[in-house]
Amino acid sequence: MSESKRSAMRVADSDRENVARLLCEAMGAGRITAGELETRLAAVYAAKTFAEFEPVVADLSPGGTLALTHAGDEEQGGRRSFAVMSATTRRFAGPLPPNHVSRAFWGSVRLDLRRARIDGGPCTIRAVAVMGGVKIVVPEDFALDVRGIGLMGGFGTGRGTGRRRPTTGAPVLRVTGFAWWGSVKVIRRPVEPRRRSLRGRG
Repeated sequence: MSESKRSAMRVADSDRENVARLLCEAMGAGRITAGELETRLAAVYAAKTFAEFEPVVADLSPGGTLALTHAGDEEQGGRRSFAVMSATTRRFAGPLPPNHVSRAFWGSVRLDLRRARIDGGPCTIRAVAVMGGVKIVVPEDFALDVRGIGLMGGFGTGRGTGRRRPTTGAPVLRVTGFAWWGSVKVIRRPVEPRRRSLRGRG
């Protein structure tokens, strides 16, 4: 694909996250300030085409160009949770989708998976928190594979969560992504019993 055609291509959310990660790493290394990061992130998440990324990373990437592969198909078939200056809670029951993307910008997302199940292969949640938080509550029988980047923030499991060892063959939940001045946390909680209806009682 020619450079001109690629520049005109529309970007996917996963492309924006790749650039956002590059910017966060640059801030962590002291190459840009926190104020510059905030300004550039706003431009990245407003971008519609690859050409709009170039001015944002021209002084950070080799040769002033951004080496990214279009990732528009990456999220097909997945589901999303999104919060901007707000709070979102999603409770899952039944089978989880193979991929889920959760993003919190100046807000919070809470995913409750205690009544969910994983059929077949591992499920993957990509969590991105920018000056916000993503909390993922999982049942005690899930095996966890949590790996992400925390810059001026945290990415990992809650106290004691990572030390529990589910049985061999347990369903696997993978959590990836990054947090900047925010947090992504995975915690285990037992399934809450359903409340019994009081209707019909005298």
